[in-house]
Amino acid sequence: MNRTVPVVAGLAGAALLLAGCAASPAEGDASAEEVTITYSNFISNGGNEENLEAIVAAFEDENPGITVEVTTLPYADYGTALQTDLAAGSVADVFDIEYANYAAYQANGVLAPLEVSNPDAYRPSLLEAYSTDGTSYALPSSFSTVVMFYNADLFDAAGLEYPTADWTWEDERAAAEAITDEAAGVWGSHQPVSFYEYYKVLEQNGESFLTDDGTAVAFNTPGGIEAAEWLVGKSGTVMPTIEQGQGTPDFDTNLFLEGKLGMLHTGIWMFGAFADAPFAWDIAVEPGNTEQASAVFSNAVGVSASSEHIEAATKWAEFLTSSQVMVDTRLDAGWELPPVADEAALATYLEKDAPANRQAVFDSLDGVALPPVVANGQTEMQDIIGEELVEAQAGRKSVEEALASAEERINAVLAG
Repeated sequence: MNRTVPVVAGLAGAALLLAGCAASPAEGDASAEEVTITYSNFISNGGNEENLEAIVAAFEDENPGITVEVTTLPYADYGTALQTDLAAGSVADVFDIEYANYAAYQANGVLAPLEVSNPDAYRPSLLEAYSTDGTSYALPSSFSTVVMFYNADLFDAAGLEYPTADWTWEDERAAAEAITDEAAGVWGSHQPVSFYEYYKVLEQNGESFLTDDGTAVAFNTPGGIEAAEWLVGKSGTVMPTIEQGQGTPDFDTNLFLEGKLGMLHTGIWMFGAFADAPFAWDIAVEPGNTEQASAVFSNAVGVSASSEHIEAATKWAEFLTSSQVMVDTRLDAGWELPPVADEAALATYLEKDAPANRQAVFDSLDGVALPPVVANGQTEMQDIIGEELVEAQAGRKSVEEALASAEERINAVLAG
C-alpha cells in the first residue's frame, strides 16, 4: 500500500488562467452525443494502472456515449504537471487532488461544485473533508489511517494487557515504560517528532493548530504545550534519541521488525512491510488524552470548473469513488481503501490476514484529525513547527520556547 502524504502546490492566480480541456468536440452534457472526458491521475501509478483500466471499462459499459481518456503520472511529477496544465488552460476534466491541496484549489475557483447523486455512499468524515459551506467540491477516492502497531510478544513478556480503543496517553506511557530496556536496545514506543504528529496530538488533547479563521496559530496554549511535551518527551525515555538514530529514514520500521519496539505510530500502508515479522503483532486505535483523534491521509478527485462536460465528468468521478466495481477492485488489489460507508462492502478486507484487528482501521475514522491547511505558506508552516519541535527534542530549547518561536514565525508567514 502506498502512503498518501499531503503535499501542497501554490495556486495563486492559476484559476484566472483556466480554460477547460475536453478531448471531444461534443458540446453539452452526458445525454448529448459522444463525449470524451479526460482524467489525470497519480493514484494508479506504480502497479495499479491495470486496475484503473478495469474501473474505466466498467464505467464506459454502464455509460454508453462517455469515453474516459486517462493520463497517469508518477506522484513525484504530478504536482508540477498539474500546475503547468492549470497555467496553460489544459487541465483535465477530472483530476486527482489531496486534502492538503483542497482549500487552495477551492478558494481559487479551480473546482466545480458537485451535485452528488448519492452522498450517503461515502463515509461522512471523508466526504465532509472535501466540502465547503455544505457543498462538495471534490469526492474522496481513497484513504489510509494512522494507527498504533504493537509487538504482542513484548507485551506478553512484560505481562501487559494488549492496547484497546479505550487507551489514553497514560496507558501508553505506562506500557512503554514497562517494555523499555535501553541496555538491551528495546524501546517502548516510537512516534515521529513532526508536524504530522503534532497537529494530531493537539486534537487528541482538545486543542487546535490554527484559529477558526485560519489566520493565526492556536497551539501556544497550556494544552498545546502539554501535547508537545507528550510528543517530545518520549525521546530518551521510551524512544531513542536523535543521537541514537531516531528520525533517520526507516529507523522506526527497522526497529519494529527487529522486535525491539513495543509500539509504533504509523500508517496502515505498513501492513505489507510487517507481514513477515518474526513475532506476533496487531494494531489498535491510537490513544488520546481528552479525546480520540486519528490522522487520515486521503486522495480525492475534482472536476474542473471550466470543463465543458461537468455532468459527464461528475458521473465518472462518482463511479471512480463509490461504485461496487471500484470497491471490489481496490480490495482485491490491496490498493488503499475505498471511502465508502457500507461496512458490508468492506467485509473481505476485515477477513484478510494480519493484523487481526483490522476493524481498528475503520474505528479510527470515528475521530478524525485533518491536517491544518492554509492557502499560502503551507510548506513553510509545516517546516517551521517541525524545526522547532526538533530543537526541543534535542534539548536546545524548552518546549515553551520552541512553541513561542514557532508561533511568531508561522504567524509572520500567514500574515504574508
